[in-house]
Amino acid sequence: MGLNTDSQIGFHRSRRDRTKGYEYVLEPSPVPLPLEKPQETRVVQVSCGRAHSLLLTDTEGVFSMGNNAYGQCGRRIVDSEIYSGSQIIHRIEELDSRVVEVKCGQDHSLFRTEKGEIYACGWGADGQTGLGHHGTSCKPTRLMGDVSGVSIVQTATYGDFCLAVSEDGDLFGWGNSEYLQLSAVTEATQVNVPKHLPFKGVGKIKQAACGGTHAAILNREGNVFVWGYGILGKGCNLSESRVPEMIPSTLFGWSEFTPQVQVDRINCGLNHFAAITNRGELFVWGKNLRGCLGIGRMDDQYFPWRVTVPGEVVDMACGVDHMVAITRAFI
Repeated sequence: MGLNTDSQIGFHRSRRDRTKGYEYVLEPSPVPLPLEKPQETRVVQVSCGRAHSLLLTDTEGVFSMGNNAYGQCGRRIVDSEIYSGSQIIHRIEELDSRVVEVKCGQDHSLFRTEKGEIYACGWGADGQTGLGHHGTSCKPTRLMGDVSGVSIVQTATYGDFCLAVSEDGDLFGWGNSEYLQLSAVTEATQVNVPKHLPFKGVGKIKQAACGGTHAAILNREGNVFVWGYGILGKGCNLSESRVPEMIPSTLFGWSEFTPQVQVDRINCGLNHFAAITNRGELFVWGKNLRGCLGIGRMDDQYFPWRVTVPGEVVDMACGVDHMVAITRAFI
């Protein structure tokens, strides 16, 4: 549901005019996919960019829909193509092995395969495709650079900046670095190939998350580190950092009486952060645009703050100015 000017959530007929697609889809509506075995195949992951979407299935690969002006849907760019009311849902087949993770950036797409390789396509003006150029690419192409030969287990992207975590717990980054995201390894503001980020003192990385101007990593000990520009979570005096700064574990509920508490999952929105502990508690901090933090007030939050949720939080997703959480009832 939502804005559909570029058919980014599929083709939906208007009740008044059966020939034109909805510009807005105001209620959850099914998206028919061109599946070979629709009764057996299941969608296991979805991701949304500015005006395109990716859908990963368990047995029939990846499908894309929406705006393809930069090749972000993984198909040939057609000049003057009209996306409004489009019924094109493209199956992406130009990949060497099965895809296990899809991520949409603003106008680019990332695909991680079961072999631990990353493929990318779309707009690369800030180097966000990681393909060694600043042009567009309509064919998903395998990334090289410092991730060549490395088994990647997780990718993250938001806007025009990307991170990847390896099986060995190392961190890699590429794309926009105007807000110090990659300044630890280069002074360039645009990086078009994956670079290893040899941050000291962060341990082995478990998960990475990208925001609009900031980033976060979670290590295997459950510690959260943040860097970049914005409200980073260590008070009003820290607004930018070139290297990851650790947020004290006590702010997430750790103490000598609760030594087992640690952060289990992290995420970023455009200007805010979120973290879930192994006790199912949700913590948020950052810009509170339109009340997206859910803390009961409109003020920005400079330290992690626990959100009152009637249940155990198991997952969350962060947008530009909203957030969604999945919970499990206590009873």
